Amino acid sequence: MSGRARLALCAAAATLMTACALLPLVDQPTWLFTTVLLVAVQTGVGAAARRVPLARPLTVAAQALVTLMLLTLVFARRQAVGGLVPGPDAFRYFGDLLQQGSDDVSRYAIPAPLTDGIELMLIGGVLVIGLLVDTLAVTFRSAAPAGLPLLALYSVAAGLSDSGTDWLSFLIAAAGYLMLLLAESRDRLAQWGRVFGGAARDPDTPESGAVAPVRAGRRLGAVALGVAVLVPAIPLFSIQGGLLDAPGTGVGAGNGRGGTISAVNPLVSLRDSLNVENDRQVLSLRTTAGDLSDMYLRIVSLDDFDGTTWKPSQRHIVALPDVLPTPAGLDSGVKRTAVRTRITAADWYAQDWLPMPYPPSRVSISGNWRYEPVGMTLVGDHGQNTRGEVYEVRSLDVRPTAAELAAAPQAPVALRREYTKVPSRLPKVVARTAEEITAGSSSHYDEAVKLQDWFAVNGGFQYDTEVEVGQGPDAIANFLRKKQGFCVHFSFAMAAMARTLGIPARVAVGFAPGTPQADGSVSVSLKDAHAWPELYFEGVGWTRFEPTPTRGTVPSYTQSNTPGTSEPDEALPSRGASRAPSAAASPSDSCSAQLRRLEACDSPAAAVAPSGGGGSGWDLLWLGLIGLGVLAVLAVPFLPLLWRARLRAVRLGGHARTAEGAGAHALLAWQELTDSAWDLGILPDESLTPRNAAARIVRLGRLDATSGAAVNRVADAVEQVLYAPRPRPVAGLAEDVRRVVAALYGGVRRRTRLRALFAPRSAVRVLWAASDRWTALRERAVAARPSWRRPSGQRG
Repeated sequence: MSGRARLALCAAAATLMTACALLPLVDQPTWLFTTVLLVAVQTGVGAAARRVPLARPLTVAAQALVTLMLLTLVFARRQAVGGLVPGPDAFRYFGDLLQQGSDDVSRYAIPAPLTDGIELMLIGGVLVIGLLVDTLAVTFRSAAPAGLPLLALYSVAAGLSDSGTDWLSFLIAAAGYLMLLLAESRDRLAQWGRVFGGAARDPDTPESGAVAPVRAGRRLGAVALGVAVLVPAIPLFSIQGGLLDAPGTGVGAGNGRGGTISAVNPLVSLRDSLNVENDRQVLSLRTTAGDLSDMYLRIVSLDDFDGTTWKPSQRHIVALPDVLPTPAGLDSGVKRTAVRTRITAADWYAQDWLPMPYPPSRVSISGNWRYEPVGMTLVGDHGQNTRGEVYEVRSLDVRPTAAELAAAPQAPVALRREYTKVPSRLPKVVARTAEEITAGSSSHYDEAVKLQDWFAVNGGFQYDTEVEVGQGPDAIANFLRKKQGFCVHFSFAMAAMARTLGIPARVAVGFAPGTPQADGSVSVSLKDAHAWPELYFEGVGWTRFEPTPTRGTVPSYTQSNTPGTSEPDEALPSRGASRAPSAAASPSDSCSAQLRRLEACDSPAAAVAPSGGGGSGWDLLWLGLIGLGVLAVLAVPFLPLLWRARLRAVRLGGHARTAEGAGAHALLAWQELTDSAWDLGILPDESLTPRNAAARIVRLGRLDATSGAAVNRVADAVEQVLYAPRPRPVAGLAEDVRRVVAALYGGVRRRTRLRALFAPRSAVRVLWAASDRWTALRERAVAARPSWRRPSGQRG
């Protein structure tokens, strides 16, 4: 078999191996068998065209034409000329199938049924990717860029699938790409002849071809393995931290002394708690709640807004009743679940207010506790606090739907009057920004979701606990301009903006969900201290929102991509159906855009309408093909940028709450800082100590005093890890590195910044690591390999 034929087979195999990642998306694997046959025919046509030989463009055109005919034979033979040649009717049918497939994808949960539309999208997509891979790797003899369409195919599967075998799909796809690279390298090196080969090692058993090129080809393939497998495996297997991870993987460092959240001013102490150097457990709880991500512990609600800050109103407190009343505004038809939670407070944690899930329905606790009915909170009386308390709270896990919130009527006049008040000195930019963000909204719920998403997702805000809370009437306006802050800023700003829109709002202070432990309990620490806005919707009551990025969990009723439950009509429309407009009004005419987004309309799912124009099917098909090609080409310059951003996120992400975890985090932060400087032209000098290296970065990067101090803090932390007998964990290293990187990028020319983004110099570490790994693997393989060579002079 010729080298090019072998390369074509490897290209087809790599495409099919990557396509295996799509298997979890549908409930039947039969489409893959059809795809194997069609890819084989597509590959054979390419091999025959190259053997003729045809010009490269003609080879690609022949494969594309045969691919289209194959799709016509499988999906639209009744509409085609002779069952094989596509005509206008076939293209219209393809358009209908693609439209149906698009609707099916948006309606069905994974794994979706294998409808005709979904099957066309799967098989057609794999064939397009196969054509691109064959064209790049075989026709144009460049296998490395062929990884881009393979990456696009795998990314679609990985982005949609939540299967537990994603790692296996990745390894299969990476192995296919490696096989393709190895085949190309061997074919290319074999063309060099014996120039670099030298003589055969054994004159009695002469070897054909050069030994050295083959060996070099294997080594090149191993380096490709390092690039294709080891680098993507870093983010796949090294992502740690988070509120609900296993013990030791959260944010923070170790244990030690810390602060408390004071009842007098919970906001100042909240910031202090988030910035403690050594984290400390505050509460331990056991709960019957099924979803721990919603287990927020609420301490107090802040409803008095003076334009600068929020504070609790002075309200009347009463004796703690045996059974607490139903929360204001909560209708009986809203879904809810009774939850029982047993909470143990640390013996050093002295808090006047009692942390509880909201809304509580019964509290069993000893001591002098009083009940505040409006906020549904408990406050200690006559010096009573939470120190060492063990108590049980029965609460309601309220689960409203987006449709219920969107259809909520106006709140009572008295409640609106109290909870929508904003002082006249509040800067006008707050209300103006709220109106701009929520323009076109159809309900207060829609406005609230847009505000939340603007802060947490698409507004460009950054989470930073070092930022001051701010004072004066311009505090919120300054936050909206600088877009840096922590939960206090985000909750204050969203609640104030919601009030300017007429939505009753207040701020809650407490704890975000803690970390589950091996014994089934949940540990809540100082760094879980949090603040979030609560907005009122009649029929549901006070409802939590989460605008703070990277903190807490976004409520399910605010996520617009929640799968619907309506079942689509899988049957395609009849070709003979009338295309004249119906005299009756469409059921969707009375359904607003918001309700359609929520899938709350009463009309049944309509069948997919046939294409109105003769060319729409053609447009959909070719637009899809052109779009895939454009995306593949555009992805090339962004791969280093995306890889570098991912690596930075992993290095500066969460770490284990142990001394070892803090030390590893410091070393990774230092490596990220030096690599970022390297990307901008400041080459690392391994002979320097961290302190001297930091001084060199400050000098060459022309950093100001603030950024220079941040560099030195990171260097000091590294020296602690490297030289101190008992390293002292340092908080805020990730923020320091980000501050230094921003300063470095701000001090260079645009050309240098673009070079650092799209061609980072530090990427060479990937090849170094792969080479070291390959050397180690090769040495182990040589040591473990038995000798199969017969002793000299013996015959079999």
